[in-house]
Amino acid sequence: MNTQKIFNTPLFNLGFRVFFALAGLSALILIVLWNAIFNGHLSTENYFQSNYWHAHEMLMGYSVAVISGFLLTAVKNWTGRPTLSGDQLAGLAIVWLYGRILPFYASLLPDGIIAFVDFIFVPALIYQISKPILQTQHYRSFVFIGLLLLLALGNGLIHAQMLDIYQNTADTGIKLLVATIVTLILILAGRVLPFFIERGLSGMLIIRNPLLDNLSIGSALITFALQLSNSSGTLLALAAITATISNGARLFSWYVQRIWYVPLLWILYAGYCWIILGFFLSALSAFNWLTPSLALHAFTVGGVGVLTLGMMARVSLGHTGRTMKASNAMAFAFILINLSVIIRVLLPLAFPQWYNILIYVSSLTWLTAFSLFMFVYAPMLSNARIDGQEG
Repeated sequence: MNTQKIFNTPLFNLGFRVFFALAGLSALILIVLWNAIFNGHLSTENYFQSNYWHAHEMLMGYSVAVISGFLLTAVKNWTGRPTLSGDQLAGLAIVWLYGRILPFYASLLPDGIIAFVDFIFVPALIYQISKPILQTQHYRSFVFIGLLLLLALGNGLIHAQMLDIYQNTADTGIKLLVATIVTLILILAGRVLPFFIERGLSGMLIIRNPLLDNLSIGSALITFALQLSNSSGTLLALAAITATISNGARLFSWYVQRIWYVPLLWILYAGYCWIILGFFLSALSAFNWLTPSLALHAFTVGGVGVLTLGMMARVSLGHTGRTMKASNAMAFAFILINLSVIIRVLLPLAFPQWYNILIYVSSLTWLTAFSLFMFVYAPMLSNARIDGQEG
């Protein structure tokens, strides 16, 4: 009997490899398609309405790919138990890939099949990371199972509207996805940022402050809960300002001036700063002083986009046996992606009449940043570790 594995290549040795590669590709393809649709150059029949497709794919496509790669790799380290590899990992990646492709076959496939294929990915991921967590009773990781369940719920709310099961649930689903992903990032930041600083800067010891950690995450949760309940005005503004101040204080407590000499560190700080700005802009939008879209994109393009690019860059170096040093190309990519956020979030405040042009320029800088990521990291992700170790 032939038991030869079909996907017996380094790309499927560990979760970060294939899912970071898919995330990088999706960051390019999705933005190219969205710009063509946004500018009226492309019209396609899609299971999703165009605005919902863009939001869904950047959250459940790109962002979830990064989260999947990180968790499948981190859970193995945290529990000491193996996670998916080989054919099983390839199978999970194929489910993710079909979730991106099938919405364009809405004229050929029943909507229920398209929704099912996309929806089933997160429950499958939950099942795979739950096994080692439950086997080792790694209680600190249970929170990620809960957050993934919220991602599944948010995705389900979007599909419920697309399938005409309920009305007006997609917007709530998108808000829940953004809130869950940002919360997951805030929790992970408390785990990894101080550790990365201590590893990246010799002689450093970062003192954790559990009270500040809890206040930062708690105020963020309250802010998101109020947004989900469609609250506005003073109550939302106070919650958002509290989240701004507490998360700013948290980040400052980890601050070391020497990070600016280490691109793999300052990119993570910059991403966290965009999340803090997102809370501040949420406070302003609570009084309708600016459009909530700017706060949303501070969280997504800024917080999620910048932090995930930095995280993928660092994790990939460490888990392929390389020195923890960003190349010049990646340092330039880090600058470009932050420039993309400035153009997308801040410049429309000063030049609203140039909004469409700014969207286009922001997209170009985003695409250049992720093109550099794929150029530098595709060979690392698809080849064996240079130190000969497993992974």
